Amino acid sequence: MLTIVYILFWFSAGPLFFTHVGYPIALWLLDFIGLGGRAGEVRGPKLSEIPPPIDPDTEEELVPKVSLVIAAYNEETVIEAKVKNALELEYPRELLEVIVASDGSSDRTVEIAKEAGADLVLELPRGGKIAAQNAAAEKATGHLLAFSDANSTWEPGALNELIEPFRDERVGYVCGQVSFTGPDGGNLEGAYWRYEMRVREMESELAGVTAGNGAIYAVRASAYIPLKPSGSHDLSFPFALAKRRLASLYRPRARATEKLVPSLEGELARKRRMMVGLWDIVVGEGMLDPRGYSPLYLFELFSHRLLRYLSPALHLIALLTNIALLGHGWFYGLTMLLQVLLLAGAVLGRWIPILPFRIARYYVEVTLSIALGLWDRWRQGPPAAWEKAEGTR
Repeated sequence: MLTIVYILFWFSAGPLFFTHVGYPIALWLLDFIGLGGRAGEVRGPKLSEIPPPIDPDTEEELVPKVSLVIAAYNEETVIEAKVKNALELEYPRELLEVIVASDGSSDRTVEIAKEAGADLVLELPRGGKIAAQNAAAEKATGHLLAFSDANSTWEPGALNELIEPFRDERVGYVCGQVSFTGPDGGNLEGAYWRYEMRVREMESELAGVTAGNGAIYAVRASAYIPLKPSGSHDLSFPFALAKRRLASLYRPRARATEKLVPSLEGELARKRRMMVGLWDIVVGEGMLDPRGYSPLYLFELFSHRLLRYLSPALHLIALLTNIALLGHGWFYGLTMLLQVLLLAGAVLGRWIPILPFRIARYYVEVTLSIALGLWDRWRQGPPAAWEKAEGTR
């Protein structure tokens, strides 16, 4: 019996350590020994070696038409600024189509978007963000489809940077870099996101990113996948396109900003809503099916996604087995102390806002959001409608 407890402890604590600490180190080592780009997603010349397409008649560089899609639900406070931000991008106006897809907005979102100069404003029945994006993609006329949240602000040159990798026909999806502005109110999402972006940069160099972000990304129109309402472009496109041998890359010079959720409670609520549809993506959309992945991409997906999603269960198993192993060596006393300190720091972080306690609280609550999302999915069924994160507009 004790042997089983030992096995359970190491098969829970080991993956937890690896996904958060060992995986970034493994990515760095794999890139250091020269495995980047050998997974089948991006073989051949580097992007810098691929010349831009040239018009044979004018001998000038061909610039693709881009449709920039902004899904919006009751965004009257930010939609004017967002449309104007899109129209001020350093991109030929005749080759930029700005589409606002209103998901059953009950405020003045549609009216304001039209007045602000959007090329196409879709007045759709309430169906959820994915339904709005699917409808916009169907109407779009661009060769590339770019997507942005209504509260995201792009730098003037962001679109040019975002679409540059599409010169390579083996690239299907590109996400940019989003940074967060405003007081954190105890929410360490900005700090976590900087860590996450560095990991994605290494993934991009190796076999492709395993997730994107909603603030700034683009996909080939020919590769667009109409997802179910419970899906997510951020999580679904990278692995689905990998099965089609299309790379999903991270472009850090394509920059956008968003307002930070001003409290950790608000961040937990936002992540909990995001996690409701996670299980449909992992199981229903085929993320778990290894067919079509290259070995390196499968390694990335398992290490960065699946182990993270299993972390609530892994933490619970590690805690319970560690209790059973107390008295069987100093090491298990140390690991028990570390787990108790993590939980105590998370509790104290609510009242004592020093950095170690804030980190512990953020980590515990974000991990908890995965379990709460599964609980909500079981009670309420798959998600469809979407809500804005409080305080980000």
